[in-house]
Amino acid sequence: MLRPVRADRRTQPPGAGAPRRIRLPLVAAAVVAAGLSAACGPSTEPVGSAAPTSASASPEPSATESAAASPESSPSVTASASAPASASATPRSASSPARAGSGAAATPAKSSRTPAAAQPAAVPGPGYDSSADAQKLIDAALRTAKSEGRMVLLDFGANWCGNCKAADKVFGQPQTAALLGKSYQLVKIDIGGNSSANSALLRKYSPSGGTYTMPVLVVVTPSGTVRTDTHVTGNPSLTAEGINSFLRQWAS
Repeated sequence: MLRPVRADRRTQPPGAGAPRRIRLPLVAAAVVAAGLSAACGPSTEPVGSAAPTSASASPEPSATESAAASPESSPSVTASASAPASASATPRSASSPARAGSGAAATPAKSSRTPAAAQPAAVPGPGYDSSADAQKLIDAALRTAKSEGRMVLLDFGANWCGNCKAADKVFGQPQTAALLGKSYQLVKIDIGGNSSANSALLRKYSPSGGTYTMPVLVVVTPSGTVRTDTHVTGNPSLTAEGINSFLRQWAS
């Protein structure tokens, strides 16, 4: 009985059992490797040579494909990350006009209004007020003339003087009154009475002395400087033409 058994062993191809002993460890290794890859996630290392020998190594290429697919998903992540950045940049750019607008609002706008033209000066009526304080009237006229850009015309006369009445008549005419109101502050000073103060004012603004022919017309700048004195130059013709020409000559 021992011989047939030996015969059976001899009829088997030599080395026929050896491959089974070799294949079983390879299959077990592949199963273990697949279990490790499933538990630990796809490996970034290159796949070993055991992959082509068995169909169980096919999950490894899927890990490679998923790794290859991951770069495709990364642009969307970058875009989503860049989108908030661009969105956050938008309010900054939008805020810059607001700052410019606030700066523009802080800056005061220049006024386009031009200074209103000065109203014509009031022209005193005929005659001379002997009770008036002539010095105060002159001081007020100088201040107004300075602020409004006029000259001051001092008219020294008397209520009983015929030439003074003739001059008053011309001063009341519309054209002459307009010239006076535009370019002069007219102050009338009575020197026909016994007022020593008014006589002192006459000597102050017409210091040459002697006999005065009334009316004495003295043009004074706002600073108090005498420009012309008719006691020295002689009176103009006491007509509208003569007085108007005199007023235009010394208005500026």
